[in-house]
Amino acid sequence: MLEFLIKKPEKATDGDPVLVLLHGRGSDMGDLQGLAPVLPPGGTLVTPQAPHPGGPWGFGMGWAWYRYLGDDRPDPDSLRESLADLEIFLDGLPQTLGFLPGPLVLGGFSQGGTMSLSYALTRPGRVAGVVVLSGFLPNREILGVGPEALGQTPLFWAHGTQDPAVPFHLAQAGWRAIEEARGRLTSRKYPMGHWVTPDEVGDLRDWLGNSIPGWVEGPLV
Repeated sequence: MLEFLIKKPEKATDGDPVLVLLHGRGSDMGDLQGLAPVLPPGGTLVTPQAPHPGGPWGFGMGWAWYRYLGDDRPDPDSLRESLADLEIFLDGLPQTLGFLPGPLVLGGFSQGGTMSLSYALTRPGRVAGVVVLSGFLPNREILGVGPEALGQTPLFWAHGTQDPAVPFHLAQAGWRAIEEARGRLTSRKYPMGHWVTPDEVGDLRDWLGNSIPGWVEGPLV
């Protein structure tokens, strides 16, 4: 079972929106709790922790979702293990949260974004939307499916044009592939490196309100 943190309102009820965010490599479950301002009134933020220690793969003292092989290639075995763990975690959310989630959006930063996209591609229709912040689209050979598997699931993908960790050309390649498959992609680029900016957070919040059924916008806090 994945460890996790939750930020939810005191009176959360069935049907409320839920945002599950996955951290990047070498980080932990506390890293993305700061993105709670994108939530609407009544929204819940869940941040699980990756199952693999990052140290053996050279990712520091935190945790990782998969071993990275370079370019657009996660290690297939560690990726599959994490996807299976994530599936169990998401299936158990009603018990974990104490209410039945409404629209469930899955996203993340860096490895977390790649994981979220991989989950949506290999388990079509399981989430209401996908958020990729500075991630990439894994090679079709590794996932066993291509971007057409995403169907019409809304996708927000933001990336820095100066990103040294996940180069911008990987985002551009992913955007092209999803557009060619006629997916529902909203892409945003920013003059930044491998991090998240306030402009990006604002664009994400707007996208959630405009693209996810039942996701009612509220003021930033």
